[in-house]
Amino acid sequence: MMQFIESLDLLRTLRQQWRQASHRVAFVPTMGNLHDGHIELVKQAKKRADKVVVSIFVNPMQFGANEDLAAYPRTLDADRAQLEAEGVDALFFPSVSDIYPHGLAEQTFVEVPGISDLLCGASRPGHFRGVATIVCKLFNMVQPDVACFGEKDYQQLQVIRTMVTDLSMPIEIVGVATKRQQDGLAMSSRNGYLSDEQRATATRIFATMQTMRNDMLSTQQPFREIEKNAESNLLAAGLTPDYIAIANARTLKPAERGETEVVILIAAYMGRTRLIDNLQVTLHQS
Repeated sequence: MMQFIESLDLLRTLRQQWRQASHRVAFVPTMGNLHDGHIELVKQAKKRADKVVVSIFVNPMQFGANEDLAAYPRTLDADRAQLEAEGVDALFFPSVSDIYPHGLAEQTFVEVPGISDLLCGASRPGHFRGVATIVCKLFNMVQPDVACFGEKDYQQLQVIRTMVTDLSMPIEIVGVATKRQQDGLAMSSRNGYLSDEQRATATRIFATMQTMRNDMLSTQQPFREIEKNAESNLLAAGLTPDYIAIANARTLKPAERGETEVVILIAAYMGRTRLIDNLQVTLHQS
């Protein structure tokens, strides 16, 4: 039976028991409103450990001034039932006052330089400071051996990998492939904000990335030209691009012809809803 844990003291007691039993612990941090993409993270976590902890915490530090924290969907009862059905061992559900007892203004923070300032970091200043800080705190609380994150949030995954390396954390970070609907749309809590018509249009993001990949593999077009063509395609479909980038898969800096491991990253607005997606591409030297 899954344990529902709200206090850090209880979590640490449980973690100590598992340590004494030499259990390997996997961790999946979430903000709740779970979908099949989250459940896939849980399934992958279960393959890699004896015990699985999932956290649900809507982190105010990673929301910008113009982003509505209060509107973020909170579906604890449904989330709890899904996690119990998957055989999760513990659900950690801390309060904001537990995580930030002195408020955000006086909270020590973690910042990963460089990679946090690009792409989503440029559009959402302070976002990755909030992500790195909460993940660091949760890692210290749960003390996992392995943690699973979705590749849909590719930049977030690279920020966390960099943080874990830089701060010498003994945690294996596992990236789990993006879970998609049958029409290609990446699963996301934000999809719930879309009307049926908007949702149908949003599938053009994945289709555009596939076209970009094909152009990268079958032509010698400069990458910046491929990006411009993709921008035109999205605008014509009714989406408003925030950015379209072909980047180095590790650093996320703009990639050029001759690089082998690259990633296509897109952020675009469908109405007021900001959607992100990515597609990793391996190019062979000619």
